[in-house]
Amino acid sequence: MKRAFVNGKIFTSDTSEPGALYVEALLCDGGRILFAGAEKDLPAGEYPRIDLGGRTVIPGFVDAHMHPVMLADFSRQIACLPPKVNSIQELIQEIARVRSEKPEGGWIKGWGYDEGKFAEHRSPNRYDLDKGSSDFPVFLTRSCEHIRCVNSKALELAGITRDTPDPQGGEIERDEHGEPTGVLKENARDLVLPFMPPETKESTVASLIDLGNLLTSQGIVAVTDMGNLHEGGNYEFYEEAVKRGFRQRVSLYYMWDYFMDDPLFDITPELMDRNRQIRIAGLKLIGDGSISGKTAWLSEPYLGTEECGFPVYSDESMERALEFCKRTGCQLSVHAMGGRAIDRVIDRVYPEKDWTDGKVPCLRVEHLTEPSDRAVARAAERGFGFASQPIFEYCEIETYKSNMDPERLRHIYPHRTMLDRGVKLCLSTDAPATSWAVPSDPFSNLKSAVTRYACDGTDIGQDERLDIETAMILYTKESAEVSGFAGLGVLKPGYAADFAVLSDDLFTVDPMKIDEVRVEETYIGGERVYCREDLRAQNQYR
Repeated sequence: MKRAFVNGKIFTSDTSEPGALYVEALLCDGGRILFAGAEKDLPAGEYPRIDLGGRTVIPGFVDAHMHPVMLADFSRQIACLPPKVNSIQELIQEIARVRSEKPEGGWIKGWGYDEGKFAEHRSPNRYDLDKGSSDFPVFLTRSCEHIRCVNSKALELAGITRDTPDPQGGEIERDEHGEPTGVLKENARDLVLPFMPPETKESTVASLIDLGNLLTSQGIVAVTDMGNLHEGGNYEFYEEAVKRGFRQRVSLYYMWDYFMDDPLFDITPELMDRNRQIRIAGLKLIGDGSISGKTAWLSEPYLGTEECGFPVYSDESMERALEFCKRTGCQLSVHAMGGRAIDRVIDRVYPEKDWTDGKVPCLRVEHLTEPSDRAVARAAERGFGFASQPIFEYCEIETYKSNMDPERLRHIYPHRTMLDRGVKLCLSTDAPATSWAVPSDPFSNLKSAVTRYACDGTDIGQDERLDIETAMILYTKESAEVSGFAGLGVLKPGYAADFAVLSDDLFTVDPMKIDEVRVEETYIGGERVYCREDLRAQNQYR
């Protein structure tokens, strides 16, 4: 059924011609946009007209890098973040509380801890966690997702002792006596996983549906699932969730290390169809770690140390991944934060011919804290996609300050520089792998990109600020293109009628108040799937 949306300030993300960036009206039919322009130019005909009341409309957000299944699972775990947990002592108390509520036993899990936000300004260790629970195993995931902390019981179950060697690309942190501290970095973080009970398909699907509702309330219409940091893929969970009402489009990337030795693993052209609601986009490799965890492989040492982090994937893994991608035509995604990790992947893929026929970037690089001039130039020349997360430095500023000097802080995540040099850049959150209470929130992410001030007011590089229009284009049109979503991210004829109606004019509001803007309504396929006013009314009468 045709429907027109009129009397709005509609930001289209359409950069194809002058004057197309803002329009007054949309005409939709069959989930697609038929017309975008001035209200007086709407095609003739009888169809309902929905008055937007002068409100601002944007294309639905496309989060080009997140981990939805993990984010959904974390909603049922201890949130090791302010304002609930502000210190290791409060973390111990929270573990003890959960322990008291689990008389039947089982693992105690938590997510999001960041030592920079704890009053003690250090990482928890096995002995801290033992104070909360010595008889039940405890398993906490750091905000960056690249480090985990477990208690003595978990180490015992996994058989990790002072004699256990570090795995390739990982580290079992040890104290001055050589004993494991319970902190497991990079590939060592997986050593405990085989001893944990697996999640059931039913619980995972139910959590995904709940997450889909949160995403619609944030105006997010599509996400990329950048893979589980453990064995297995997530395709079947999304398939089932869609049958039960999950509305977002999803591009999935599979962690290559867990599939490269499986002779039956394949990605068919049908599964890669860019018009599918749930599609498989390609492979993911982990090149290094995180800045806040001091495991990102930097070009220069961390502040006050001689350490530069370390690489993670092996040369063999990369070569086999490239061979697979070229054979199937799928994308290759590589997590690379530090300069050395970025150079490593860019230099290796640069000589290769584009194996996707230009439909999507054949290579996408994730995070990009300190890309070298050469890496930026080569990426721009080849059209490689860069997916960055402004929220990182914004909300993890305490550990960033500990690990980098102030001048260096102002030059990392060089968004303006990368754009000016022609890089195909997009924005995303990496939720839940960051220290933010609602990690998928797009407005805090936008605020960081536009203001370049951290949550504590620290200047994190005014020269690298983005204007709000550019930031929105990177969060919609460019995110959709880098992630392989066809017909999404722009409000113009032929594209999906996926958009959000906002509480305030995002394009004139004080940039320091961008995080106060809220989504009033979200439409997917021209159908309203979220209304903040309806939700408020329901809550009033409960």
